[in-house]
Amino acid sequence: MAVQQCLVLIKPDGLVKSLTGNIISALSETKLKIVGAKIVSVKRELAEVHYSDLKKQKPQVFESVLKYIQGDFHTNRVLALVYQGENAIKKIREIAGSTNPEDADPTSIRGKYGRINSKTGVFENVIHASDSEDNAKREIQLWFSPEELTETIYPIKKQEKTQEVRIWA
Repeated sequence: MAVQQCLVLIKPDGLVKSLTGNIISALSETKLKIVGAKIVSVKRELAEVHYSDLKKQKPQVFESVLKYIQGDFHTNRVLALVYQGENAIKKIREIAGSTNPEDADPTSIRGKYGRINSKTGVFENVIHASDSEDNAKREIQLWFSPEELTETIYPIKKQEKTQEVRIWA
């Protein structure tokens, strides 16, 4: 099996409920390597691109999902991680459990910590995990720049920066 990468997002409900440590501990059972990690305040543009497939497949829940990931119900932060290793996507998705917390194995992350919010109709499933190599590549490149990863996992090119950069005063 070839080495794969997988984007994992610990969603706003996971952060606000202080589940980050529990989730990372569960994911450590995979023996995969973390090659990127950061806290992100999710803007609408990022959320729309990340969930672009959902807009086509389930337009009725698209706006609620955007509000959820942007933190309208909890906090406006997510922890974004990139895991790498053999069979990474399958290993992480098995530990994460089914997207719908009611269908998830009770020992999985979503089975233990997820819920369906009846007021919003949103699956508060605490975690996102890429479901395919193509989606992992798209999502990782959306959430991370090459210099934010400890390893070069996809081809890169050098480009001169012309934008304003914030530095510490």
